[in-house]
Amino acid sequence: MRLLGPPVCSLVGVVTLLLPLWEVGCLELSAGSRLRPLRGPRGHEGALQRHKRSWVWNQFFVLEEYTGNDPLYVGKLHSDVDQGEGNIKYVLSGEGATSIFTIDENTGDIHATKRLDREEQAYYTLRAQAVDRATNRPVEPESEFIVKIQDINDNEPKFLDGPYTAGVPEMSPLGTSVVQVAATDADDPTYGNSARVVYSILHGQPYFSVEPKTGIIRTALPNMDRETRDQYVLVIQAKDMVGQMGGLSGTTSVTVTLTDVNDNPPRFSRKSYQYTVPETQPVGSVVVKIKAADADIGSNAEMDYRIMDGDGLGMFRVSTDKDTQEGVLTLQKPMDFETKASYSLRIEATNRHIDPQFLNLGPFSDTATVRVTVEDVDEPPVFSSPLSKMVVSEAAKVGTIIGTVSAHDPDASNSAIRYSIDRNTDLERFFNIDALTGVISTAKPLDREVNAVHNITIFAMESQDPTQVGKGIAVITVMDINDNAPVFAIEYETFLCENAKPGQVIQTISAVDKDEPPSGHRFFFALSAEAAGNLNFTLRDNKDNTASILTKRGGFRRQEQFLYRLPILILDSGSPSLSSTNTLSIRVCDCDPDGLAQSCSAEAYILPAGLSTGALIAILACVLTLLVLVLLIVTMRRRKKEPLILEDERDIRENIVRYDDEGGGEEDTEAFDMVALRNLNVIRDHKARRDVTPEVTSFFSSRPAYKTLPDNVIFREFIWDRLKEADVDPSAPPYDSLQTYAFEGSGSVAESLSSLESQSTDSDQNYDYLSDWGPRFKKLADLYGNTEGCNIFS
Repeated sequence: MRLLGPPVCSLVGVVTLLLPLWEVGCLELSAGSRLRPLRGPRGHEGALQRHKRSWVWNQFFVLEEYTGNDPLYVGKLHSDVDQGEGNIKYVLSGEGATSIFTIDENTGDIHATKRLDREEQAYYTLRAQAVDRATNRPVEPESEFIVKIQDINDNEPKFLDGPYTAGVPEMSPLGTSVVQVAATDADDPTYGNSARVVYSILHGQPYFSVEPKTGIIRTALPNMDRETRDQYVLVIQAKDMVGQMGGLSGTTSVTVTLTDVNDNPPRFSRKSYQYTVPETQPVGSVVVKIKAADADIGSNAEMDYRIMDGDGLGMFRVSTDKDTQEGVLTLQKPMDFETKASYSLRIEATNRHIDPQFLNLGPFSDTATVRVTVEDVDEPPVFSSPLSKMVVSEAAKVGTIIGTVSAHDPDASNSAIRYSIDRNTDLERFFNIDALTGVISTAKPLDREVNAVHNITIFAMESQDPTQVGKGIAVITVMDINDNAPVFAIEYETFLCENAKPGQVIQTISAVDKDEPPSGHRFFFALSAEAAGNLNFTLRDNKDNTASILTKRGGFRRQEQFLYRLPILILDSGSPSLSSTNTLSIRVCDCDPDGLAQSCSAEAYILPAGLSTGALIAILACVLTLLVLVLLIVTMRRRKKEPLILEDERDIRENIVRYDDEGGGEEDTEAFDMVALRNLNVIRDHKARRDVTPEVTSFFSSRPAYKTLPDNVIFREFIWDRLKEADVDPSAPPYDSLQTYAFEGSGSVAESLSSLESQSTDSDQNYDYLSDWGPRFKKLADLYGNTEGCNIFS
């Protein structure tokens, strides 16, 4: 079977490749894979059998992107068995068979029915076979061949990694490499120039250039300055066909940023700065901020500040703010306008990172003068010593001078100072201070055992401006004196066994003293004088601030004496020494063989013989019953002796209670017995007021008896007597007490308002007009409108 390709003249663009085929005519592919020349274009059987190259004998070439209206002829399939009688049928199979490639089963002509794209698929593998049309059996073995798509320049170059960004240091030398760009072309790189790309720069000159073959972008100008322009946008073109006319092209952008280098020194905008600061500026606070300008950025703009010289070296300190690169001037010591009114400093700013290649541009530092003027401020008084320590004995008398504080006005006016004590720190007013001299003295007796240290605040105030107040502290330590006698350390509970032996220690005692002598306590113990000669116990001073109580004898018995009281004298080592007598109670107990107390009660020995506990309880109950009866009898006899003027149900006590006064509290509420007024012949005994302690009694002892007074002045004198008692009594606290006895006195202008006392019937009032008011008032007119009606109530 032979494969006959299309005439070479019909293959546009492949003349060079297929020229050897033209010389030998069409290819004949036999079933035995022999390459034999067929009849050439001269019309004779060629005798040329040249083999210039190793041809790929089993492939057809088809031009891509064919745009004709008819199917594209690929080649012809022919078998030697086919004699042209129509008995042979040609069959095509493989990639694209029937869908892309078709074959004429009678003639063996192969056509491409679709537009082909080499970039999608570069070749197709097909299989051809000749079969008997009648039997459908192969007449020759199946042959395989390739249809290769011939490339044309139908794809432009593309920058797959674009757009690009790159950076290059400013001031770089000419030709410094910036970045390399690369474009790809989808056309066949092995055929022609369709995929051979060259590069050019369309926008970005004269600052940058690009190498045509490699795509490397380089600087085209030296010493480009970032501070002048820091960014460039380039347009790079890639064109195939080696850049010749008719080639396709693609473009991309390249953004080039000039990175900073330290090529600019810091510079102050002025050579001298002037600032005003109040003298009350706190130590450690920021006074001013200055900044040297640097056109560089980042680490190239970092700088350090230092004070080079001036008269404020010790007063101020300069540091760098890492965020703003400012020089921060802070105060190191307090300023005083009266001492120094201004300071002058020379400050230098230097770049922290200097590039040696730019040292020829000049020193990377600059200096400026900063003058700080101190502003005068009215300041409060200042104590010569903020903390004054003083010592006073607790035995100091009232008015004893303890010490003196001193303050002055720091301003030029030097105003006079007045002193006072902050009473919130001396609530009990133990101390006074002289307002003019600042001398502190005692105002009350001091007690170290109550408060050993007094911490008081002293105010110093300017006389001209009381709002200017300074504060100082006075720590007053109260020194101890021996003013407390020693006593037992605890309340001792001592037990003595009946079988105790002579010389046995029954108790060890110690003492405490509220005083605190500098050398420590030293106590001496002894039996008091009245107990020194007793025959039961003795005391031994252990010389270590303790003492032991020992028995002098044995054979103690509870029935004889179950409790002993031993007076013990304790003496301290103070000067003068103080002593106290403390009584130690010793109980006699029944103890077990180990010496542990079992019973210390003396009940069994006190009760009479044969009298049980139940009998004792019965006797006590009888005694209590007799006492209750006696009390009842005494109470009844007292009630019979009380004079009763009115019946109990008519004995009324009037109480007037006020709660809006600030007098004696509940003691101001008194109940007034009206019997005292009703029973005029009974002399009232003086009763002390409940809310005060009676101290003056001379006034009450000279009071006359009411029964000696005339009847018409008894009420008046009684009331006045009570008023004087409340007003004259000096021991009574101020309070308000309202007392009334419904007595108007003989001199009352209003006289009596009671209609019961009215005996007159000569009233001219006529009540007949009430009849005109209606039926409801007619009865009143009948009652009051005539004399008879009035006599009913008289």
